[in-house]
Amino acid sequence: MQLEKYISDLLYRYQCVAVPGFGAFLAQKRPAEIIEVKTHTFYPPTKLLSFNSQLKFNDGILAKYVADVEKTTYEEAIVRIENQVERWVAALKNGEKLFFKNVGDLWLNKEEKIQFQPSFSINYLTSAFGCDSFVSETITREILKEEVEELEEKAPILFTPEKRKEKRSYLKYAAVFLIAASTIAFGVKTLNTRQVQQNQVVQQEVQQEVERNIQQATFFDADPAELPAVTVNLDFNNEVLKYHVVAGAFRVEENADKRVDQLLAKGYNANRIGKNKYGLHQVVYDSFSDVQEALEFLREVKRTDSSEAWLLVAE
Repeated sequence: MQLEKYISDLLYRYQCVAVPGFGAFLAQKRPAEIIEVKTHTFYPPTKLLSFNSQLKFNDGILAKYVADVEKTTYEEAIVRIENQVERWVAALKNGEKLFFKNVGDLWLNKEEKIQFQPSFSINYLTSAFGCDSFVSETITREILKEEVEELEEKAPILFTPEKRKEKRSYLKYAAVFLIAASTIAFGVKTLNTRQVQQNQVVQQEVQQEVERNIQQATFFDADPAELPAVTVNLDFNNEVLKYHVVAGAFRVEENADKRVDQLLAKGYNANRIGKNKYGLHQVVYDSFSDVQEALEFLREVKRTDSSEAWLLVAE
């Protein structure tokens, strides 16, 4: 099982992909930036990857995706993930380095802490599709100005003294004025023409670079990333409760009602949220609109009531 490929697929859709018993890969959005010093390089917005070995809980996202793609049950997917994690941990303890394609590299340091070096081969921010970094050439305005000044200095403006009648002296000054005006107009036209040509060349190069990167851009097939849809219409103070801490799923509806009564007796805000795609009646401890509150409540339930509880994220 290529678990690292499933992790890469989910990073396009989620900011946190947790691997039960191993750690979590986090994707934080970073805005576009321009480095003007020396390079003049533009970098598009992207997702910056990191790894946290403390987040080893099972939020259900990875297991559900594995079960859907490999056409197996959720429980079997959990077992496969655990087996893969055991192989990873054994390899790290043997001093080996793990290479996750399009995600990054992991290894242990001297203190036996997992280190992570992210891969920059793919931009997981889908809104930045087709964008890539490029270098903008410096506009040499001062050089063009110097060329125009040099051109004006070389212009054939000659003043030849000659004796004419005073009544025609105004013709001499008019001729000088026309020649000077023509020279200035020629210099300005040359400057504008060169600037337009340079801007056209830069625009063509940028357009060609963007088209080339769009042709080379690669995205995973979005179809396998579709998780089982669960429609839940719970609204409290205009907040959508999409994070559910699941207590169990029952084939018989009466058993589901009994489980709800048991949890209510313990003080939980238990409820039924309908059937899943396997036709099982789902019972939850409680539902939340905030993922952090849901995760904290899940950890408390695992510690005090049942270690089999898990988190369901309703789309």
